[in-house]
Amino acid sequence: MLSGHRTWVFENRPVITSTGVVVGPFEGNGRLSDDFDTIHEDLWCGQDSYEKAQKKLFEDATLKALDKAGKKPDDVQFVFAGDLSNQITSTSFACRTLAIPYFGLFGACSTSMEGLAMAAFVMNYQGAEYILTGSVSHNAVVEKTFRYPTEYGSQKPPTSQWTVTGSGMALLSQGGAGPVVTSATIGKVIDLGMSDPFNMGGAMAPAAVDTITAHLKERNITADYYDLIITGDLGKIGRSIALDLFKQQGTEIDVDRFQDCGLLIYRDDQPVFAGASGSGCSAAVTYGHFLNRMKRGELTRILVVATGALLSPLTFQQNESIPCIAHAVSIEAGGNNSQ
Repeated sequence: MLSGHRTWVFENRPVITSTGVVVGPFEGNGRLSDDFDTIHEDLWCGQDSYEKAQKKLFEDATLKALDKAGKKPDDVQFVFAGDLSNQITSTSFACRTLAIPYFGLFGACSTSMEGLAMAAFVMNYQGAEYILTGSVSHNAVVEKTFRYPTEYGSQKPPTSQWTVTGSGMALLSQGGAGPVVTSATIGKVIDLGMSDPFNMGGAMAPAAVDTITAHLKERNITADYYDLIITGDLGKIGRSIALDLFKQQGTEIDVDRFQDCGLLIYRDDQPVFAGASGSGCSAAVTYGHFLNRMKRGELTRILVVATGALLSPLTFQQNESIPCIAHAVSIEAGGNNSQ
């Protein structure tokens, strides 16, 4: 199962049985609105705080994934999930409501694929019949946590990215119909000394390149093995840097096959600076848009590489640099995969 130093190959090919994707109004006005199950009309999501709204997004996405599969929370053995708020509070409180055994994860914006990799690992060894995994973010919660409350109206540079208000959840099982998880490459923490919290894409690009390069080497494949290689949210700046790094090291990647969730979710005329970010970004785009394309037969193999900046309000205030990480998971069209 271990291929190389840090890549798992899942021989039993865990199945993504169903997904649930719930977003806010700004995301609903973006280019991928048809791929979302529920679009809330306002940022409050019917709650009296943004933190509770973030919890609501997670719960709604989870229940949607369960409902599509005809399952209930009691049918699920584990949840692997997290968010960007302090102590991943929204996810923990949501799992209090769901009452499902819970692994709380923090990989910043890489959490979606960190969770999918770990869930697939457990599922590959028949450690569960059903596992839920995913992530959530909320623009107002994340801005308040890492930068300034939105009411402050602070100015942002062109390198900054817009945090997605949304959640994407997947229900994994050992068999049945649906896309399958075939492998995962676990990222290393990489820090090139950047300290600008408004340039997450630039900080995360080297980690994405490192993980993708390791994945291709350890699986003994070239980039064109995949229909698409999709990064979590490098945005315009990070994607450009990543392509330069690939070129410098001699890795051939088709520009059109190298896509980014943070550049897909919003329209070009939405004021999101360098693109989107947030732990709900890659989760919503992958479990909505890309898996829908796979189910329609438009895609056969994809590699999703969720990137995360592992800073905190404390480290920023202490002028620390930004360590980053990226986790890669390969997903393939499955059909019927009965065990």
